[in-house]
Amino acid sequence: MDIMKDSLVASGAEMVTVALRRVNLDQPEDHLLSNLDPKLFLLLPNTSGAQTAEEAVRLARLSKASGLLPAWIKLEVTPEPRYLLPDGDATLRAAEILVKEGFTVLPYIQPDPILAKRLENVGVATVMPLASPIGSNKGLRCIELLEIIIENSTIPVIIDAGLGKPSDAAAAMELGADAVLVNTAIATAKNPLLMALAFKQAVEAGRQGFLAGLASTHQFASASSPLEWLSSL
Repeated sequence: MDIMKDSLVASGAEMVTVALRRVNLDQPEDHLLSNLDPKLFLLLPNTSGAQTAEEAVRLARLSKASGLLPAWIKLEVTPEPRYLLPDGDATLRAAEILVKEGFTVLPYIQPDPILAKRLENVGVATVMPLASPIGSNKGLRCIELLEIIIENSTIPVIIDAGLGKPSDAAAAMELGADAVLVNTAIATAKNPLLMALAFKQAVEAGRQGFLAGLASTHQFASASSPLEWLSSL
C-alpha cells in the first residue's frame, strides 16, 4: 500500500479508479478505499468485470448507494475474456441509463469514432478509448482512429489501456488527448515510484508539445538554414 500511495503522488494523478468488485463496501476500513486520501484524489469507481449493460448498471447503483464513493462511474462492459475488449452496444445502453440517473459517466470504449460521438450525444463526461488491449503494454496501436475521436470530440478524451512506457503517454498527449490512464506499466515496473515519475514527466512534455504546435512532417529534407539566404563568397 505504501508503494502504491507514493507512486500515485509521484505520478501527479488527480483521479484514481477503483474496481467495485475488488472492494467490500460494507467494510470500508478493511480495503483499498481507506488507503486513498479523497482530498488528494477523486476516487472513480469502475464496473470492471461486468459482462452486460445490466450488470454494469447494477454495480454503479451499488456504488452510489454505499455513500462511500462519488456518483462518478468508469463504465466498463467486457464480455470477451481473452482480450477484455469493451462491448460498444452494451456500453451505450448502460451509459444512457446512468446519465439519466445523474451519474457522471466515463465510458471505456474501443477506438470507434462513431460510438464516441453517440456517447457524447448521450451526455457522458468523457470518452476513454483504448490504445491497445488492457495490460498488453503494446502502446498506441490505433493512432489514426484516436486522432479522429480527438478531432471530432467536444468533451475530454482520455486514452485508456495499453500504454506500456512513458513515451506512449507522451505520444498520446501529443495527439491532443486530455489525459491518460495508466496502471500496469507502473504497477509491474521494477521501480514503480520512478516509473510513475517518468510517466508524469512524459505526460507534461507531451501536453506542452501539443500546445506549442508540433512541426509538420515532410517527405523530403528541408534545410533548417536555407542556402539561398547566404551571401555569395
